[in-house]
Amino acid sequence: MKTDELVAALVADRAVPGRGFARGLPLALAAGGAVSLVVFFVELSIRKDFAAALATWRFDLKLVLVLLALVSAFGLCRALSRPVPPRHAGWWLLPLLGLATAAVAIELAAVPVEAWRSRLVGSNSLICLSAIPMLALAPLVAVLAALRSTAPASPLLAGAAAGFLAAALGAALYAFHCFDDSPLFVMTWYVLATLPMIALGALAGRRLLRW
Repeated sequence: MKTDELVAALVADRAVPGRGFARGLPLALAAGGAVSLVVFFVELSIRKDFAAALATWRFDLKLVLVLLALVSAFGLCRALSRPVPPRHAGWWLLPLLGLATAAVAIELAAVPVEAWRSRLVGSNSLICLSAIPMLALAPLVAVLAALRSTAPASPLLAGAAAGFLAAALGAALYAFHCFDDSPLFVMTWYVLATLPMIALGALAGRRLLRW
């Protein structure tokens, strides 16, 4: 059987199960997220000044950024899980990149140059680098398990998207603990903490999602 015929057959065979996967991915993410939530409250907990932080635009913007990252990663993961993915799956990232760029620009304009370094370094950078991957492990396992019922065109890219999705969920949870709200901090350390999970997801996807 030729490759294009095989892909067409897979698409036809998965027409109905695909709807099952549309439900399976949110369920897997919720299951992994439930485990991460338990870990969050055991190891971290919500910041003590949470109510006061909600009244600040930086904290609110941080929450919007991590939640938008979660939505973008979910859409990207679904798109890359298909045997024939959309031509422009990366468009899912454009709103996130736009908001992140605007947030950094606003912060640079609002803060004196001499304060840029302190806002970027923050006070929890090392905790951030370890906490987000820790909170992303269970969601990554759950999402990869859900993706095994699909036939992604690129197992490596699908696995990387799974890692991004898991890290986005970990970042969304960690944001409620983190005391560093500057967009400079978020766009530096949250991104650095996400990269190992993307790499881990790509390696796992390459091995586990092959068909």
